[in-house]
Amino acid sequence: MIHSVEDALLTITRAFPAQNTNANSSAIDLLTASPEWVSRHTNLLLNVPATTTATGQTITITFQDSADNSSFTAITGLSTIVLTGASNATAALERVVVLPTYVRRYVRMNIAMSATTGDQTALSTTLKLRA
Repeated sequence: MIHSVEDALLTITRAFPAQNTNANSSAIDLLTASPEWVSRHTNLLLNVPATTTATGQTITITFQDSADNSSFTAITGLSTIVLTGASNATAALERVVVLPTYVRRYVRMNIAMSATTGDQTALSTTLKLRA
């Protein structure tokens, strides 16, 4: 039997914020994965659970980067992920996100909930660095 141990510093989990707000996850330090900075060979795995988001309401996930782990901006060239409620639900989502070669050292996600998504705060999304 093969066992693997994942580095907790390369995985972040963030509970969904309350409706009509947004929240940032903690950041992943890409240098933790490789002192040589493997950005041109790096991708992220995003896992979002199924939700009971109200029909027509959205959950928006934006990937951000920073050089100093303080000032973050959306990563140019990466699309935001928008989950829209249909029949009062969104399906679970797993997506691989390829980081551009110019990504800065720290990477995080911003999660924005629209005005009447319903309470999703018991649910969390996970972002994992796959080097």
